[in-house]
This record gives sequence, C-alpha cells and structure tokens, in this order.
Amino acid sequence: QVQLVESGGGLVQAGGSLRLSCAASGRIFSNYAMGWFRQAPGKEREFVAAITGSGSSTNYADSVKGRFTISRDNAKNTVYLQMNSLKPEDTAVYYCAARWRPLVARRESEYDYWGQGTQVTVSS
Repeated sequence: QVQLVESGGGLVQAGGSLRLSCAASGRIFSNYAMGWFRQAPGKEREFVAAITGSGSSTNYADSVKGRFTISRDNAKNTVYLQMNSLKPEDTAVYYCAARWRPLVARRESEYDYWGQGTQVTVSS
C-alpha cells in the first residue's frame, strides 16, 4: 500500500507561481511512475504531467507544457509540480497519483494510488 499526501496549494494571482509537493510512503518509491491530475469545478479530472520512476522521462498535457515542470526526489520519496505563469483556468484541485510501473501514463485508470488533493486557485 502507498499513501500519498499533497501540499503546497493555495491562492495566487495570474502570472504567479506555486510548487506542489506529494510525499509518498510505503513501498519502493523509485518503482512507481508518478502523475499529477487536476479537476476543475464541473469538469472531469484531467491529466497534467507524469514522470518515470527514475525521473529520466516526463510527459505533459499540452495546456501546461512550457509552464509546469514535474520532478522527483527518490531519496525523499517526493514528487513536485512547479507551476509558473499560472492562469485562472489552472484553478482546480490537484491530485498526485502513483502507478506500480516505472513508465509514464496519461490515463487515470492506469494509476493505482491517489492522494486527497490540494486546491489551487488562480485569481485574475
């Protein structure tokens, strides 16, 4: 079993930055690909970014490419999402997810464990 706890959400003005963290406990962290998803009010949850178990490869949704950066520190069992140039449309609850495979995935169904989410609100 893996427990995931997100932190770092909050209220920020458009153009600002936030860094989300997701701390994992449980089995060998480097065996898991990690992903970030988000869900805006009234919308379905959507893929944001993912990173391989080793951290050598990443994948991003087109809507965040060039603005968001996913990274991980396997020594700290933590994955990060650095969000720059934030827009009001980035407002959502952001979820961290773990996949018991080393390779990235973009579909929710391919992830085995989920955090409780952290709210990000971007004001215009």
